[in-house]
Amino acid sequence: ALAAADPEEIEELVRPCGLGKSKARDISACMRMLRDEYGGKVPDDFHALLKLPGVGRKSANLIMGDVFGKPAIVTDTHCIRIANRLGLTESTVPLKVEKDLRAVLPPEESNDFCHRTVLHGRAVCSARSPKCAACCMRAFCKNPVQKD
Repeated sequence: ALAAADPEEIEELVRPCGLGKSKARDISACMRMLRDEYGGKVPDDFHALLKLPGVGRKSANLIMGDVFGKPAIVTDTHCIRIANRLGLTESTVPLKVEKDLRAVLPPEESNDFCHRTVLHGRAVCSARSPKCAACCMRAFCKNPVQKD
């Protein structure tokens, strides 16, 4: 249905999510491509996902890990911050962080690790007010914000 819809119709659907005209155009083009080139199925190939309009590395990795259960590293802001604080990377560039984490994480645990960094980043290791004293990883943290 989305492949057949006008972008304006899609925009009305996605506006409550804070998505605008450009996202509606991407969704429309993506749905048409899925229909026309993939028989209505989401491809389980990382590079094929990247060819879909509006899909970048972060989304492709999320789909690979959560939908298809394949090893994936989703480098969002939480993952990048925590990987830096734990000394797993020195970069803030998502592709470099992804590469650094692939070198140290067992593939079968990579997707779960990234989800846990999101939860930990929201609850404990936030960017503005980390709760270092309450952190379960304090002993491993290379860069605690709050010192003893």
